[in-house]
Amino acid sequence: MNEHALPHDSARQHVTGSALYVDDVPMPANTLHIATGLAGCAHGDIKRLDLAAVRAAPGVVDVITAADIPGELDVGPVFPGDPLLADGCVEFIGQPIFAVAAETQTQALRAAALADVEYEPRAAVLSVAAALDAELFVLPTRDWQQNDADAALADAAHTLTSELYVRGQEHFYLEGQVAFALPQDDGIYVCTSTQHPSEVQKLVARVLDQPLHRIQIECRRMGGAFGGKESQAAPLACLAALFAERNGRAAKYRMPRRDDMVQTGKRHDFAIRSELGFAADGRITAGRFDIAGKCGYSPDLSEGIVDRAMFHIDNAYFLPASRLRGYPCKTHTVSNTAFRGFGGPQGMLAIEAAMDEAAYALGIDPLTLRKRNLYRPGADRTPYGQKVEQLILPDLIEALENRADYAARRAAIEAANKAANQTTGSLRRGIALTPVKFGISFTTTHLNQAGALVHVYTDGSIEVSHGGTEMGQGLYTKVAQVVARAFGVSRESVRNTATRTDKVPNTSPTAASAAADMNGFAAADACNRIKSALTAYAADYRNHQGELHFADGYVSAPDGSWREPFADFVKAAYMARTPLSATGFYATPDIHFDKVAGKGRPFYYFAHGAAVSEVEIDITSGAYRVNRVDILHDVGDSLNPAIDRGQIEGGFVQGMGWLTTEELLWDDDGRIISDSPANYKIPVAADCPAEFNVSLYDAPNPAPTIHRSKAVGEPPLMLAISVWCALRDACASLSDYRHLPPLAVPATAEQVYFAARASRDFKGAST
Repeated sequence: MNEHALPHDSARQHVTGSALYVDDVPMPANTLHIATGLAGCAHGDIKRLDLAAVRAAPGVVDVITAADIPGELDVGPVFPGDPLLADGCVEFIGQPIFAVAAETQTQALRAAALADVEYEPRAAVLSVAAALDAELFVLPTRDWQQNDADAALADAAHTLTSELYVRGQEHFYLEGQVAFALPQDDGIYVCTSTQHPSEVQKLVARVLDQPLHRIQIECRRMGGAFGGKESQAAPLACLAALFAERNGRAAKYRMPRRDDMVQTGKRHDFAIRSELGFAADGRITAGRFDIAGKCGYSPDLSEGIVDRAMFHIDNAYFLPASRLRGYPCKTHTVSNTAFRGFGGPQGMLAIEAAMDEAAYALGIDPLTLRKRNLYRPGADRTPYGQKVEQLILPDLIEALENRADYAARRAAIEAANKAANQTTGSLRRGIALTPVKFGISFTTTHLNQAGALVHVYTDGSIEVSHGGTEMGQGLYTKVAQVVARAFGVSRESVRNTATRTDKVPNTSPTAASAAADMNGFAAADACNRIKSALTAYAADYRNHQGELHFADGYVSAPDGSWREPFADFVKAAYMARTPLSATGFYATPDIHFDKVAGKGRPFYYFAHGAAVSEVEIDITSGAYRVNRVDILHDVGDSLNPAIDRGQIEGGFVQGMGWLTTEELLWDDDGRIISDSPANYKIPVAADCPAEFNVSLYDAPNPAPTIHRSKAVGEPPLMLAISVWCALRDACASLSDYRHLPPLAVPATAEQVYFAARASRDFKGAST
């Protein structure tokens, strides 16, 4: 095993069920339990709100409305627009309009259902198309241009127009939204399942009208988050803290799964229109894109999400001239929020769909067209002006083609499909290879900072805390490895403590795939400060000059004149009054971006990858399976190859779910109907590829990241685009590859059936 390929620090607890989550923490006997009353109207004014029956229900201790909030009502993470409780007007079915605290959760839920509410309905906008028609947006639109795309399109030898509607995705974290609050004599302690403890601290303080230093937030681990707990965990913590403050009792708010799926935001739907111009040889000459996101009723994090879709509309391909227009559409549905990839997957899927369509229109093999348009020397500027400095995709794709035996398998699949078209056989196979280029950094520049706190104890054990949160992705393990490596001790010597706002303040969210980069460097900075103090101690007391060596549990002089166990050395340093604790800090360098002009360097570096997926469909039902997946992914010099492989596999399967089985649906009134595991299908073990080959691309990050590693959280999700393209390829085989039919997103069995039938019925098809 690679020396850095260590298991997740909580792996044993995860599989044995002993890992402690927020809902597992023993609570005081008098804890209050919270439920909310939800709006039954997509858009309207509250004419009457009678809560008498709610207050009189068994076990009810307290009931609050917007008027009872002592501080600010709005809990919007960046822009205003998210009231903690609706105040007079409701803007989606499921919006909380009051909250109940009772002795048990069951009592609170039953009481909340007793409210008598009357609405004066207003017109509701429920779709992206309706919002565009009404020019209804939650934020200003964007218009980014590079060179003259209109003129380049007019001069192009070939043009292609493509439209794709990409549905969203439910986070479906295993641990639902949950928080509890304990009143203390010096403030409020809140334990919450959140990706952003500092934001929860800020919003709880605002709601309670208290200073930040009276609010302490802690998160030990989450049972999944995927972006859904970046901004939308805060309202639960705010309500728990408010009831705890009002009643002088512990208060806990845990959403039942159905409430969670109704009240919390999803991945954004996007409607994307692409116009591409091509030279005679298939090279792209221009691109024009209209990118409209379904944001829901409030801004939430939609500015960055629509921007991300625009940033990644090029994916891996050079666009000499481009115009990108972004539309953050307001709809009277739940406010959509962050989701792994943050808008990037939707933009990348749109151009990959367009590339397949262009390949058919131009009579060029899809992979050949892709490779012809990759970023390359002299064609290395993105539509927002950033230079792609590491041009590894041509080599990475060639290596994957060879490992996966792509060319031979494609030829065999095409021949078998054409033969099947001459018979009554119902099975067809498809194959596709798609690349990924994904920018790493927060595109809001000030978020690219992190802090850490490291303590070295006199027995040689070490404790590290930082602003990153653990949601199963292995961040705590990686940062602990960074600290262990710095001091040359075993991983077991280091403990990564729960993330707490009283240890490391003013932290950024654990998002944008940047947590290991930033928190790892901040922890290393703290270690270096302690090591400098130890070096000074050695100079004063050991007559030693120069840097010390820390390795294999020992501290030694570079010349080998002495060597001492780490624990003995730090104990002696303590006796000499040497500081053994330090804070560390890191700010990502060399990034900047003008969001209005659409120019700058928003990303510190790019992560790359590619996947080959092979599928098999049954044309009589649309049922399908993924037979084989081969992935080659760029993680730099991996901090932990075992964890990185797990992230690649998990990200791929989650992306596959988004593109194939996870169908979000609303009724005509704006009520979500995919609101439980019974009517929303996430991938299960049987959906995973029968053969799943994952390899890491061997190339250190040229950017000076922590130990030259690369982020791995989000980029692998987009590798699953190859599955969607392969399904479409299988459907196209029914026309002997003369016609590439439209395929919906997600490509459920029904949609695959419709696409296969459209290909089969294409004029001139042989069957």
